[in-house]
Amino acid sequence: MKPVFLLCALLAAMTTNAQSIQKDTIQVADPTIFYENGQYYLYGTGSNRGFPVYQSPDLINWKANAGKAEGGLALVKGDSYGDRLFWAPQIFKNKGKYYMAYAANEDVAIAESDSPLGPFKQSMIRKISGPVHQIDPYIFKDTDGKLYLYFVRLQNGNRVFVAPLKDDLSDIDTAAAKECVNSSLEWENTAHKSWTVCEGPTVLKHNGLYYLTYSSNDYQNIDYAIGYATSTSPMGPWTKNPTNPIISRHTVGFNGTGHGDAFVGKDGGLYYVLHTHFSNTRVQRRKTAVIKLAFSKDKPAKLMADKDSFRFLTIDK
Repeated sequence: MKPVFLLCALLAAMTTNAQSIQKDTIQVADPTIFYENGQYYLYGTGSNRGFPVYQSPDLINWKANAGKAEGGLALVKGDSYGDRLFWAPQIFKNKGKYYMAYAANEDVAIAESDSPLGPFKQSMIRKISGPVHQIDPYIFKDTDGKLYLYFVRLQNGNRVFVAPLKDDLSDIDTAAAKECVNSSLEWENTAHKSWTVCEGPTVLKHNGLYYLTYSSNDYQNIDYAIGYATSTSPMGPWTKNPTNPIISRHTVGFNGTGHGDAFVGKDGGLYYVLHTHFSNTRVQRRKTAVIKLAFSKDKPAKLMADKDSFRFLTIDK
């Protein structure tokens, strides 16, 4: 009986340890990381009251509830557009102000603050214009100073669009909006759904070429994964990378890898923050991870992910 007893005790200890690891891992979806002055700020989908923010000096040790809005949030319901479905924030600094582009009520809005910790507010409660529901915003400032908003329109599937953004970030030029990419390839719709999903855009510029990363498949699908397309203009047209996806369960070993944001770290390296499913048998709550990105020396350069650098982010206790 003793060996059996010891085996049961060992299994119980392993289960408790695994639960502890899961509990300590940061669990926000659609994450974004903003870096400034030696500090990293992590935001994402994770509260029905607004947006949580975590802070770290080293991308390793994270402090929770760091926001200046009520409850330690960066943006709290009532200070800006929306009362439900707070999704996919992005932080953008322009002319000394910090802006949070986000989705709420399946619409896009942009709030502002004097600090990356918030509180992010709107002086006039409003959403970004559009003919249908829009989510997953990403603000991009080109080297010529022009601003663009990438976002997802919910029409005939989730489709990534781009439109010029006004200098004061108050709205977009809806008449100039163009579709960038949608999910039309086999890897982008492994469940063969009639409503295809292409979302979570992020844009980088390298050697004069624009790189648009996106996620395909429904987020609940184990094949949720990340690919990219390139263009010589921020308005497109876009050509998909033929070796997509660059991040998937096949490369990093975890289901539901997707919908994140690229950022440059303290070391000057390029990173991508993303979420995965909670486990191989459960989607929620989704876990937050980072992986290193790099451009190859080819011409044009390929965007590559270093699968061996993948790791989950954990809360500093």
